[in-house]
Amino acid sequence: MKLWGYAGRLLRVNLTTGTCVAEALDSDVARRMLGGVGYAAHILYTELAPGIDPLGPENKLVFSTGPLTDNRVPGGGSVMACFKSPLTGLWGQSRCGGDFGPDLRRAGFDLVVVEGRSEKPLWLEVADGQGALRDGSELVGLDVYAKDDLLKARCKDGGGRVGVMCIGPAGESLVRFASIMYRDRAAGRAGGGAVMGSKNLLAVVVRGAGRVEQADPKAFADSLRESMKVVRTSDVCQGFHRFGTVGDLPANDADGDWPSKNWQSNSWGEGAALFDAFQERHFLQPHACYTGCPVGCGRIAHVAEGPFATPAHEGSEYETISVFTAYTLNRRMDAAVHCGYLCNRYGLDTISAGALVAFAMECFEHGLLHKDDLLGVEPRWGDAQAMAALVEMIAHRRGIGRLLGEGVRRAAQALGRGAEAFAVHVKGLEGPAHDPRSGKALGVTYATGNRGMCHIQPLEGMAFDRAKLDWGMQDYGARDPNTLDRWDEQGKGRDVAILQDGLCLPDILGTCKFMSYAGLTPGHWASMLSAACGWQVDGKELVRAGERVNNLQRLFNIREGVGRKDDGLPDRVLESPRFGSYQDEERCVIHDLDALLNEYYDERQWERETGKPAAAKLKELGLEDYVR
Repeated sequence: MKLWGYAGRLLRVNLTTGTCVAEALDSDVARRMLGGVGYAAHILYTELAPGIDPLGPENKLVFSTGPLTDNRVPGGGSVMACFKSPLTGLWGQSRCGGDFGPDLRRAGFDLVVVEGRSEKPLWLEVADGQGALRDGSELVGLDVYAKDDLLKARCKDGGGRVGVMCIGPAGESLVRFASIMYRDRAAGRAGGGAVMGSKNLLAVVVRGAGRVEQADPKAFADSLRESMKVVRTSDVCQGFHRFGTVGDLPANDADGDWPSKNWQSNSWGEGAALFDAFQERHFLQPHACYTGCPVGCGRIAHVAEGPFATPAHEGSEYETISVFTAYTLNRRMDAAVHCGYLCNRYGLDTISAGALVAFAMECFEHGLLHKDDLLGVEPRWGDAQAMAALVEMIAHRRGIGRLLGEGVRRAAQALGRGAEAFAVHVKGLEGPAHDPRSGKALGVTYATGNRGMCHIQPLEGMAFDRAKLDWGMQDYGARDPNTLDRWDEQGKGRDVAILQDGLCLPDILGTCKFMSYAGLTPGHWASMLSAACGWQVDGKELVRAGERVNNLQRLFNIREGVGRKDDGLPDRVLESPRFGSYQDEERCVIHDLDALLNEYYDERQWERETGKPAAAKLKELGLEDYVR
């Protein structure tokens, strides 16, 4: 029976044997898990043994699309990379925008599952329903841009668009937070680039001219038209296009949502000036990451001259600029733009890289790192030259970069002598540039997120508390955020559990989360999915699918030893800010995290003592077979 809305196949690539085998997609799994991180969670949970080395050949790397990964769908330019994280040892996932996901489906596959390890460097070509492994010797040591250029030149004779996802020197050096790059776009968090590097796979190239057929093309076109209208008329959409995410700097600083000086405060007072500097001196034009995007939130930026001269590239989004300014107290926007470019060039997750630079600065201040460890660099707060030098060291594992490339948790453990107090992470994932002292829902999100301290997976909790967004989730049990004070704690644990299930839908369906901010709700996604697949799906069923996937990812983590003891927040995040506008605002600190977690567990029907999903809940979700 035809599986409408899907290419219908996955490509299994075994690097140990050098084989590429096409397999039919399991229609039952597709119906229950849909795609994206859902189908990938099924593969990784059922095929990985607990306790494996994330950098060993037993780990698997899944490039996964969803039934709405389609250039015509609002936000449909997405691909998810899923794996056991070498940074956390737990569930790892990262989204990348661009045309790679839609092109993979046009090449005949919904997923690529990479397993084993090659003894020599390789790259994978996926084209017109087949996969082939190619010698990658000439790619070794090249940066991301050079690899991308070379492979596109190699494959241009095949005709059509050539999509390249590759690793840079950081991935080859097994930096535990190395990213997988689509030119300037990154599957950044959790270390997928290191997994790829450990397998000696340097790049994946896709090209195809096929098409995925929808069950009801007219209904699909109608649902697209309605959804696109919602997005295009949204103030959020127009704001993202005009200012990008970096436009959030002034408001987030003012609202106490801007971690500063390695999280010693939640505001700095420099956000507006830094944004103005970016707009006046470095911004060139907006850019859409994939063909057909109605938003175009990307920024083409450069540094025209000076010690941080940087060519035009896509980057300089909010997280990158924040970690290379507020985290380190750097006031030089040219240096922040340059450091983001270096991360793209070398294949580093910008959030983790900036967090490690700030950590190093604090360790140096307290005498835990010395000039000899740092190849002559003295990383003091605000030192832009030292910041760029540390990024270079991390990417190439030189000097102190050998230690910092292990991630902040391992680096702090190795240094000892109180360094753990400067290491801001949850479950090993460094904290992003949003502070839970701006609103309590974000704190619950950080504490319970399946990949660790993540602001976007599954949702940005601060947008619920501060921006009063509900993403259409009031229809599924969430409270009206307009009736709530951002400092309130009671009820936020329950709200987050509900919001996580709805806001992980883009990761499952293969779309961009920003479309939910622009007004798309589970009902809109359900309309598109029903027409594409020929199923009768409503928003309630989709939210239930999100709950199913979140629980399966939790089971993956529990099998690796995670429990309630790990669902916490760094001490520094639970302290009052040491400086800034909120230094004397006692309400901004979470006072009873245990009560919030109890609410969250009760809503999820997880055991309070252990954090494990109850047997009855697993049966309700159809997950009982996963724990036998």
